Amino acid sequence: MKTNYFLSLVALLCISYSLNAQEDKPGKSASDLARELANPNATLGQMLFPIDFIDYNGDIDGASGQNATVINFQPSLPIPISEGINLYVRPLIPIYTSQPTTTASGFVQESGFGNISADVAIGKTWPSKWITLAGVFGGFKTASNKALRAKQTTLGPEIMVAKLTSFGAVGIIITHAWGIGNIDDSNPESSAILANDFWPSSDGSSSTSITAGQYFYTINLDKGWQITASPTYAYNHNASSGNKLTLPIGTGIQKVLKFGKLPVRIGGQYWYYVATPDAFGPQHQFRLTIAPVVPLPW
Repeated sequence: MKTNYFLSLVALLCISYSLNAQEDKPGKSASDLARELANPNATLGQMLFPIDFIDYNGDIDGASGQNATVINFQPSLPIPISEGINLYVRPLIPIYTSQPTTTASGFVQESGFGNISADVAIGKTWPSKWITLAGVFGGFKTASNKALRAKQTTLGPEIMVAKLTSFGAVGIIITHAWGIGNIDDSNPESSAILANDFWPSSDGSSSTSITAGQYFYTINLDKGWQITASPTYAYNHNASSGNKLTLPIGTGIQKVLKFGKLPVRIGGQYWYYVATPDAFGPQHQFRLTIAPVVPLPW
């Protein structure tokens, strides 16, 4: 029920934005917007809804065939500071409609609100068409279901380096998360393997130390079509041997469509994990992204 209320609130927010969407840019076509959105430091507002469908594999009994569905919401409303310099404050709110968790008796599917993460960063576009971004990234123990809750609050630095090219853009984001405070062992019988809490050490007592991020590219095609991907990777420094690295390769396609005055970026990506934790980890992932492009409120 809480999930339905949240999604309804977000839908109303997007509808309210659409009533006056793009009034300040009346001449921009969907194709022009698609090319502008390829710039990771573009001064454009988006309400992103990445929806992930994940298949798992691993050595644990019952790991093969486990799957998850996650609906994410990430508003991105850059705050212009000066020409080519923007401030970003971007929360990411996951909703797990199904997520496998490990228990003493095997796997159990759980659902609920996930652990909210957020970054605060400043991006700058240089005359050379290089883009840099620096800031901080944090993850918080906000999951409504204890089985989905991270063991620790995390905090650490974030950097991005990207290049605008003749064909589009390419870049990489790197973050490092250190655990802050005590490790939460209030629910030792059930544990989810989540993006911010990859397979832990054998005794589960190690503090979080994860280097993660994503690499991304966008290739502009005709009529607003784009080839694009933004797979996420992670290296858990404290995981046991064989369970440290999670690395996918991926590709996809997207296009900006207009619904009345409201532009919406719609795309799909497929990721194949060339490295995944031996015990239990993702093997295949499909991401559907729906992102209304909205005017900035400032």
